Amino acid sequence: MRRDPWRDQPVLVTGATGFLGGWLVKELIGRGARVVALVRDNSPRCMIVREGLLPRIDVVHGSLADRSLLRRVMCEYEISTVFHLAAQALVGVARSDPIGTLEANIEGTWNVLEAARHSPIHAVVVASSDKAYGPSPDLPYLETHPMEGRYPYDVSKSCADLLCRMYAETYGVPVCITRCGNLFGGGDFNFSRTVPGVIRATLRGERFVIRSDGYFVRDFLYVRDAVFAYLMLAEAMASESKLRGEAFNFSLGAGLTVLQVVDRVLSLMSRPDLVPIIQNIATDELREQYMVADKARRVLGWSPRFTMDQGLRETIAWYTSALAELESPFKEHYAAGA
Repeated sequence: MRRDPWRDQPVLVTGATGFLGGWLVKELIGRGARVVALVRDNSPRCMIVREGLLPRIDVVHGSLADRSLLRRVMCEYEISTVFHLAAQALVGVARSDPIGTLEANIEGTWNVLEAARHSPIHAVVVASSDKAYGPSPDLPYLETHPMEGRYPYDVSKSCADLLCRMYAETYGVPVCITRCGNLFGGGDFNFSRTVPGVIRATLRGERFVIRSDGYFVRDFLYVRDAVFAYLMLAEAMASESKLRGEAFNFSLGAGLTVLQVVDRVLSLMSRPDLVPIIQNIATDELREQYMVADKARRVLGWSPRFTMDQGLRETIAWYTSALAELESPFKEHYAAGA
């Protein structure tokens, strides 16, 4: 039997209480890794709490702003791989609080990379976004597109990506960058996002509110496919040093409008009658953002295991169960977004 390369490996995950972080931690535990999670805030609804994973990981409470803490954690736990997922990831929050977003996403990244520079790390995988590319008349995005973010969140990711390349080229830090389409799946409680938002509204028998005109085009990826992508990339980095500083797109490679996604969810939930409300008030967002993952297929042998509909079906089932549990005794509390 082939030994899983993650068994007994000490892995640091920043942003472990986040949406992607929870799924990644769950998969790493399942593969026998020794997971160390950097946690800033308590989050009782996050996956590692809800699924009872806390006793199976080491939790370090602290902030990305504490560079000395990051260095201590990497050395003390003899970390071999870092998955840097922690970020301020909401576009609306970035617009309201650009300084906080820049500090979290740029300074937080250089602190992780600087700590890794002084530690015997084998691989650092940094979560970026397709928004790092910024506007381009030449779509779909390829990894060779320049980093030209214009809005607060986009700029924070453009800068963080350039920092990764700098640390790889100048200091030899074994870092790679992932740029995923819009992730969706169970466990995302940011209901301002399209997929969890429309599922919750539909379960409540309500019409979903679309802030744009409904024709903004985005790329998507089921969260479990993103987890497999991160693990495959880290495994490849451990044996191939020339990947250092490289970026990889991961997506379904099919740009969809917001209305198309909403219609798919309504159809799968048998509620096509809940026609969405179009507000058309979205600002500071690009109309079209989508990419291809040809490089990941060619270099890593990665391809998505789930179609859009397969991922949506699993996601709908997750929220149907979770929201029934959460909203039954605490309906008013969660409806208020607490």
